[in-house]
Amino acid sequence: MIDYTFSMYELEYLLLVIVRVTCFIYTAPFFSLSNVPHRVKITIGIFLSYLLYHGMYPHERVVYATLMEYSVIVLKEACTGLLIGLSAGVCSTIILFAGRMMDMEIGLAMASEYDPTTKETSSVSGILYQYLLLMILVLSGLHQYLIKALAETYTLLPVNGAVLGTDRMLTAFIDFMGRYINVGFRICLPVFCALMITNCILGIMAKVAPQMNMFAVGMQIKLLFGLGVMFLTVGMLPYISDFIFTEMKTMMVSFVEAMMA
Repeated sequence: MIDYTFSMYELEYLLLVIVRVTCFIYTAPFFSLSNVPHRVKITIGIFLSYLLYHGMYPHERVVYATLMEYSVIVLKEACTGLLIGLSAGVCSTIILFAGRMMDMEIGLAMASEYDPTTKETSSVSGILYQYLLLMILVLSGLHQYLIKALAETYTLLPVNGAVLGTDRMLTAFIDFMGRYINVGFRICLPVFCALMITNCILGIMAKVAPQMNMFAVGMQIKLLFGLGVMFLTVGMLPYISDFIFTEMKTMMVSFVEAMMA
């Protein structure tokens, strides 16, 4: 007969694994999208927790004396999962930053719309690039990398083994903000350069033919040139996804190192 009995210690350990995995899914890219049903998120979290629980056997005993100490351990595991997922999820916002910069140059900054996946108002170009980039990342195995990275964290950060080092984490986040702006400008650089040349030409034309209304003419020209450059540079999206993927790896490694004792 199959023995279905288990000890209270095993149940406590499994619950801690579920807390970290579900919190990771709540903030990680692709899994945290609002159009993913909550039942699917919960099912994925419990299923991954069960696999990781059996993959980490034998388990180290979680030492605590009171219920308050166990609650602190639960909060620590929740913060660990949230921070690891957030380190990857924040990198996906780089493409939204680049989209806003492009729309400011093209003239579509006012044409913003509500993005149901992020539950915030975003620019048209940012939403378009975000969906295309997310599709490329999924096709390249982003979800598999995230699951493998989560499993590796239990080797470096065992249950109740994370140390929330705020100084090292703040340093890693500040370094990321510098790369955030750098990568964002590199993405929108083709559109930015093309429209800068267009503005120079319009300025010269305004001096040569002052009777022409360059403001009315320039809006259509900038929009046409901007959309044309976006169409011609759409083949660069795989290279952009490499930038985003590299930043995700760097941020996840930095945050995990910051939480190591």
